[in-house]
Amino acid sequence: MARAYNFSAGPATLPEPVLRQAQAEMLDWNGVGASIVELSHRGAEFMDVAAQAEADLRRLLSVPDDYAVLFLAGGATTQQALLALNFAAPGQVADYVVTGHWGRTAIRQVEPYVRVHVAADGGPGGFRDIPPRDTWSLSADAAYVHITANETIHGVEFRDTPEVGAAPLFADFSSSIASEPVDVSRYGLIYAGAQKNLGPVGISVVIVRRELLQREGQPRADIFTYASHAARDSMLNTPPTWNWYLLGLTVKWMLDEGGVEEFARRNAAKAGLVYGAIDASGGFYRNEVAPAVRSRMNIPFFLSDETLTARFVAESKAAGLLALKGHKAVGGLRASLYNAMPVAGAQALVDFMHDFQQRHG
Repeated sequence: MARAYNFSAGPATLPEPVLRQAQAEMLDWNGVGASIVELSHRGAEFMDVAAQAEADLRRLLSVPDDYAVLFLAGGATTQQALLALNFAAPGQVADYVVTGHWGRTAIRQVEPYVRVHVAADGGPGGFRDIPPRDTWSLSADAAYVHITANETIHGVEFRDTPEVGAAPLFADFSSSIASEPVDVSRYGLIYAGAQKNLGPVGISVVIVRRELLQREGQPRADIFTYASHAARDSMLNTPPTWNWYLLGLTVKWMLDEGGVEEFARRNAAKAGLVYGAIDASGGFYRNEVAPAVRSRMNIPFFLSDETLTARFVAESKAAGLLALKGHKAVGGLRASLYNAMPVAGAQALVDFMHDFQQRHG
């Protein structure tokens, strides 16, 4: 069976070697006579899997020793709500820089718990750019400053880590984690749903400076307390073991392929191909994001009318290029170019785009 090129924004394409290894180990993991998904999360076998996944992720991302790494059930939206509960005192202000749909979503999750201050908002400009740093109005006593490192829907990405003063910088890296080197020490906390670059849906990674775990935060159940999860090696309750195992395989694959430096090279090449095709189309295809902040991971683009867009989606699917329909919030088309998407996939898309323009332009 020939696999198609899957441009889905998430759940997203996974590396074929990872899927094949999981397939081979499905009934009998490592000779124990049972599937990894059947083993106790507290047994020695799975504890080794979990420890190796953490060690590999630390190596992949160069995570400093004074940061805890948590593997938690659920997605990034769950973590967004927990940020305020764990790190902001009741009534304390938290600063949010809004650069797209997911920045707004992050605010909705914390509004019951903190005084949200929007320090900068790209909404008036249609989320086509990131407001310049010198226009941000940061609070003097914020619990933290939150950004969305890459906006999956609007295709806007921070290309540099912003300076935010004394408050710790928190960032949603769901759609760009491990896509290039990042200085983790510049952040107080990084979180990411796994289903784009790290593995399957249903598990999230939280990387947090240990000293921040000492904050009292707000009244909450223990299961919502990051410090409790850290103290129990993310085994406070039964974790999503299958997802954790697949995440571990994906991280190991990235290390074997050359790590974040190699994926930065590949991702720049893939994005360059697709943006090049858009920019050279004479307006047949349009990307409306300011070039300096164009996302390497998610490229939204538009045709002149929805009839033509629907035809592009149908014809590209028939050509083995999946999930190119844009998000309903913005319409149009979108190509997601996560780490597991090979350069050959981006080239196949570009070839189709050229052919489509010749036939319909």
